[in-house]
Amino acid sequence: MLTMEEALKGNATRFAAGEIVKGTVIEVRPKEVLVDIGYKSEGVIPGNEFEDIKTVKVGDEIDVLIEKLENKEGTVELSHEKAEFKKNWDKILTICNEGGRINGKVKSIVKGGLVVHVGVEAFLPASQIDVITPKNLAQFVGNTYEFKVVKINQERQNIVLSRRELIEQERNERRGKLLGEMVPGDIRKGTVKNITDFGAFIDLNGIDGLLHITDMSWGRIGHPSEVLKVGQEIDVVVLDVNKEKERVSLGLKQKMTNPWDSIETKFPVGAKVKGKVVSLVPYGAFVQLEPGVEGLIHVTELSWTKRIAKPSDVLKPDQEVEAVVLGINREEQKISLGVRQLESNPWDKAAEKYTVGTKVSGKVRNLTSYGAFVELEEGIDGMIHVSDMSWTRKINHPSEVMKKGDDIEATVLEVDRPNQRIALGMKQLGQDPWSQIDKLYKVGDVVQGKVTKLASFGAFVGLQHEIDGLVHISQVSEEHIDKIKNILKVGQDVTARVIKIDRGERRIGLSIKAASYSDEQLKEEQKILDALKPGEDLVALQHAFDAADEALKD
Repeated sequence: MLTMEEALKGNATRFAAGEIVKGTVIEVRPKEVLVDIGYKSEGVIPGNEFEDIKTVKVGDEIDVLIEKLENKEGTVELSHEKAEFKKNWDKILTICNEGGRINGKVKSIVKGGLVVHVGVEAFLPASQIDVITPKNLAQFVGNTYEFKVVKINQERQNIVLSRRELIEQERNERRGKLLGEMVPGDIRKGTVKNITDFGAFIDLNGIDGLLHITDMSWGRIGHPSEVLKVGQEIDVVVLDVNKEKERVSLGLKQKMTNPWDSIETKFPVGAKVKGKVVSLVPYGAFVQLEPGVEGLIHVTELSWTKRIAKPSDVLKPDQEVEAVVLGINREEQKISLGVRQLESNPWDKAAEKYTVGTKVSGKVRNLTSYGAFVELEEGIDGMIHVSDMSWTRKINHPSEVMKKGDDIEATVLEVDRPNQRIALGMKQLGQDPWSQIDKLYKVGDVVQGKVTKLASFGAFVGLQHEIDGLVHISQVSEEHIDKIKNILKVGQDVTARVIKIDRGERRIGLSIKAASYSDEQLKEEQKILDALKPGEDLVALQHAFDAADEALKD
């Protein structure tokens, strides 16, 4: 090995980056090869630069290109691959004129395509590998093919290849031959090349034929991808050959007899049939009864009682189902099926079972803003409107008196068989207290109650018989009150006197300050009340009722 001084003095021009020198292999490691080039330190070549590092032996003499005389580790970085490339480039240019052909071995996968070794490394774009761009490029690595040189860039020293152009050239030659041979009625083997919304293009090994969606099956097909996949091999029937336009029409269903010719005999109306769910759409489910024959179960034909929003809630693809044939249209190739017809309709007996006035019980299944749905039996619900929940309370939302899952009792108010509805009422279980309000309360009565709600205009007081009375803020104390919450609290027990009963509006007005009045004071107060003008206390009480109504609506 040369000394450092000899290397610097005698070989300055030889040992420079970019120079090709001879080297001797001194060690072969798993991922790199050490080479002596006569410099002050050994050089390193990555193992992937050799086709098979196992074939490299100690003592082999090889050409290497100096990439860097000294890296961070103090070793020389070498490239055997680039040395070979530089040596072979001129030779390759002579052989590989653009448009020429050359054999090469696929070396590796890179972004956008493959690296091919043709004496130097060349690039094969993924789109130029085959007629159909392959998804799995790994299948080509290690194989040798013939390529066409489509581009040479001498400045960048790169070569672009194409295998597709050679394949297409061969296909063009075969296309002419096939067009001369094919006649309608031929059965040909082909490969699905491309799938569109209207059909599929089939590669017949030299020419592409169109298999239209209407010629794929005697049954309904939503999209060609339901029966075909790209790359699939199939046998097709030649329907038409247009030699001038080089077009071939193909068929798949023509290999079989039309099953719709005898459809009424196979599947008569009213018959029970079995099939497999092949497609789910928002309005129903398509069921294959036999190859090429499908029937539709409309979403409304899935259940007598359940309101099914979409078929996927109760059916799954490939599920085996039983149904009843409801109708057949042979011209349009349509069969209507029903699942609910396998069972009797529970609503047929609902009117008899749930007569008006019948007391029923059930579990609250769902709450809405206008009422509650109660399950009377599986598949049959009754609805209690908020207005039928209490004789006395104004219920704004059913959650004020019940919650989902509660067991409740009610009375049947109406059965609407055509629309499958049952109206229920809770308040009808008892008597309306307002029907005998004159017996329960009179103006001047002293009553006990509990504050149930506070508002800016007064307080609501719960009385017996589930009746609420309203105490206007002016009727709480002899003294002026700014805020009702400073005097009364929800849940507080109070004593008040009835000062107003409005049977038509179902309202009771109360006065806390008048509860302790003597007979003489009541007489004096009555005179004052009788003499009140609009805008004063009693009228204000009416305004408070109106305000209470608005607050409850909000």
